[in-house]
Amino acid sequence: MTPATDLPQTQPKLAENIAHFARALRRAGLPIGPGRVIDAIRAVEAAGFTRREDFFWTLYAVFVTRPEQREVFAQLFRLFWRDPRELQELVAATIPALRQAEPSPPGAAEARAADALLGGNWPEDNADPDRPEIRLDASDSASTAERIRTLDFDQMTNAELAEARRMIARLTLPVPPLATRRRAPAAIGRVDPARTLRQALRRGGELQRPARTKPKDRWPDLVVLCDISGSMTRTSRMILHFVHAVAQARGQGWARVHAFTFGTRLTNITRHMRARDVDAALAAAGAEAQDWEGGTRIGNCLHDFNRDWSRRVMGQGAVVLLVTDGLDRGDPARLAAEAERLHLSARRVIWLNPLLSFDGFAPKARGIRALLPHVDSFLAGHSVASLDALGAALARSGDMGEKPLHISKLRRA
Repeated sequence: MTPATDLPQTQPKLAENIAHFARALRRAGLPIGPGRVIDAIRAVEAAGFTRREDFFWTLYAVFVTRPEQREVFAQLFRLFWRDPRELQELVAATIPALRQAEPSPPGAAEARAADALLGGNWPEDNADPDRPEIRLDASDSASTAERIRTLDFDQMTNAELAEARRMIARLTLPVPPLATRRRAPAAIGRVDPARTLRQALRRGGELQRPARTKPKDRWPDLVVLCDISGSMTRTSRMILHFVHAVAQARGQGWARVHAFTFGTRLTNITRHMRARDVDAALAAAGAEAQDWEGGTRIGNCLHDFNRDWSRRVMGQGAVVLLVTDGLDRGDPARLAAEAERLHLSARRVIWLNPLLSFDGFAPKARGIRALLPHVDSFLAGHSVASLDALGAALARSGDMGEKPLHISKLRRA
């Protein structure tokens, strides 16, 4: 299963190449998160290697957790870790082979490996009508559905992600209306003396029933700021599926839903979220946002939002949904200042951080420590269940998230 040829001892940007390899494995269905990538880099540094076989088994020990993943890993390793000069020739040679209709279809491992390397861009004439479509059917198993609901997005296989997306499409995010100072006529409420007198004058001074008013309700705006950097790739895509579902919902109370992505720059994708088809919406958003899977400069992006968009989209009473792991490369002082400015402009700031799902989470990163004092709620947002619980958090005034006591300690740390 492992090649026997020696691996060159000089590998430029080895850590970056391991990260790209992990991304290809994730596309092929292996549940690999950022923590596993860091473990792989450290394992290679600690173990060292002089042969390709040693390198294979080091990565195998970190990335492979199930028997069915072995062949996929072996195929991707063979395709990915070869002479870089041959890589383009390899992909070019793979595409024509995929177009052949007569030969028997490749095995599942080979197909997933090729799909991962090609990024899912299969030619249309490549489709085989006789090939069965693989879907995860959880309709007959409540336990399977519940497991997917609570499973971390970064730990899901492709089939589980597909089922999770179907669950997310059915989610809603209801919000209670805001009471304003303006008042509207009502059968029950505060007496309106002026209106009562006007009605009496129309009846020749006869006073029958006092007119009453109640506060006029107004629906808030939802503003979503979603981190699309490399460490947030899978989570951010699932969150954007959720944002699309909320934007398409009718009668859930939001006046408008505004969506922005950020990594190294801020991109407004609000108009794309209005498309009815979620795949078309996310494809258009992905084409406009050019910093997918890149670095993270949260402070700079929040500055751009506060300067260019805050007054345009942050109506009175707006709720901000900030989706990021807080791993920022910029100046923490600037991040804290921009987060404070954002907090002052919003009725509420809810921070979704997938790192919060880990029991041993602590605010050690400078970006996390800079953001924490300027949020009202701190939630994980790492699973379907956590997104479903977001509506309950909105309904509770002054809610501090899933772990209120823990959050107070984090702020003092």
